Amino acid sequence: MAEQAFDMDRLTGALTRETVKKNVAAIHISGKLTLLQRKLSNVLLLNAYDTLTSARSHTIDARTLAMMVGYNSNDMDSLRASLRALAETVAEWDMLDEQGHQEWGVSALLSFAKLKNGVCEYAYSPALAQKLHDPKIYALINVKIQRNFTSGHGLALYENCYRFVRTGSTGWWSLEIFRKLMGVDGSAYYETFKHLNAKIIKPAVAEVNKSSDIIIEPQIRKKGRAVSEIRFLIKENPQMAMFQIDDGEGLRNLAVYKALREQGIADRLARQWITEHGQDYVQEKLDYVAGQGEVKSRAGYLRAAITGDYTLDSLGGGAPRVVPLDPETEARLAEARAARAREEAAEAAAFDARATERRIRARHLDIVEDLVSRRNPTQRDADRRLFLTRLDSDLDREHFRQHGWRSALNASTIIAFWQEREPEAFEGEAG
Repeated sequence: MAEQAFDMDRLTGALTRETVKKNVAAIHISGKLTLLQRKLSNVLLLNAYDTLTSARSHTIDARTLAMMVGYNSNDMDSLRASLRALAETVAEWDMLDEQGHQEWGVSALLSFAKLKNGVCEYAYSPALAQKLHDPKIYALINVKIQRNFTSGHGLALYENCYRFVRTGSTGWWSLEIFRKLMGVDGSAYYETFKHLNAKIIKPAVAEVNKSSDIIIEPQIRKKGRAVSEIRFLIKENPQMAMFQIDDGEGLRNLAVYKALREQGIADRLARQWITEHGQDYVQEKLDYVAGQGEVKSRAGYLRAAITGDYTLDSLGGGAPRVVPLDPETEARLAEARAARAREEAAEAAAFDARATERRIRARHLDIVEDLVSRRNPTQRDADRRLFLTRLDSDLDREHFRQHGWRSALNASTIIAFWQEREPEAFEGEAG
């Protein structure tokens, strides 16, 4: 069977916390997933992510699941077929662990899935769940964004570029690897770069840039006259900031998050550390700092421990000590700390911009609520019916039926709808 890849990077050295840019492990997925199957895989992973390594199985309402990936909510046959395809899809990885040891593994993408009483229950194998839970290996895809994609190639390219947004580039891929990522390996037609570029690369790049929160630019490298490698430069798309969701509620329920807050760590930074390093790593550093007695700044020491990967070595009769770092590692850590400081500053600015956008949106929805309150019952019913014709998906319509004019999922469409009908009500309002 041909092999498609959720590329996860091929390492050239031991995996360390400070060399995230070199983490190039690979999880290859055999078979050609359709666009809807790829979306389904992402939704299932997003739903399970917070308890991916702790729960034996995960559940989601089957009708909601169907709507989120674009099926009719009553089309259980198509949902069953897609779940069967995921259970029959093989995931294979070949990477280095944190000690630099080679690890090869294989697993079904889903170990089981079942539909019963309107609920979908499913599970991942423990080994695959561990790999998928590592944010350096698998980047969660925003399901609001993936709904914008109409081609499997566009979504596949987005998935494989998204996790490199902080480094600014995917790094060079051979065309052989790239064809696997796009699911067109084994096709003689796409062995010719001219065809690959015209039918796969250009349309997929255009869709990513139009439909997602990143902007990508392809670059090629030649061997002689033939194209041999390709990479994609990546930057955030400032026009798509609305798609940046805050998944902090799940993180805020973790014990390690609460422990960080008790140490004086800000909410945003606490969630960032847990997302970047994983809760086990952060808890290890909390335990390390707790064992150091009184320190001048516990929060500052904790930041240094997380950034510098401080560890304890039981030498000298069991007395703990900090393992000294060689000059090369120290230099690498200094570079990583500087890069992280720049990232944090940029993230803080983006966070402030999103907060301003949310305030403006909330004010606009207040105006909408006031306008609706002035309408009589007949007018309100007509408004709702007309607005429902503006919504393209079952999920959007169902969310509006449940939440009305306060539907967060449809906020932008709601505001635009009422700005068209009552433009004077919004005069003088920012945004």
